[in-house]
Amino acid sequence: QVQLVESGGGVVQIGGSLRLSCAASGIRVDIFSSGWYRQAPGTQRELVAAFQVGGNTRYGDSVKGRFTISRDIVENTVYLQMNSLKPEDTAVYYCNVPFGSDYWGQGTQVTVSS
Repeated sequence: QVQLVESGGGVVQIGGSLRLSCAASGIRVDIFSSGWYRQAPGTQRELVAAFQVGGNTRYGDSVKGRFTISRDIVENTVYLQMNSLKPEDTAVYYCNVPFGSDYWGQGTQVTVSS
């Protein structure tokens, strides 16, 4: 049984940083692809970052250069380091392992305020 548990969200000021974690069980993050999505109220869920099979990474245009996806094989956890946060980054962030599957975590709220 696949379980994904996100954490690390919160309220941060413009320009601040947060690191989100996605602890996985029932699936190995070093074997399967993984991704982070976000959804703001009234919008569709959008891709933020993905770790593809083979190790290649992929980022949404709005976060390139600011966000970094990584993973810890020992902890079986996927991370999303978010720097230079903007108000438009405010959303609920979800991890998705394997990337493109129907397995999702419960989400973690990120709010960027002035």
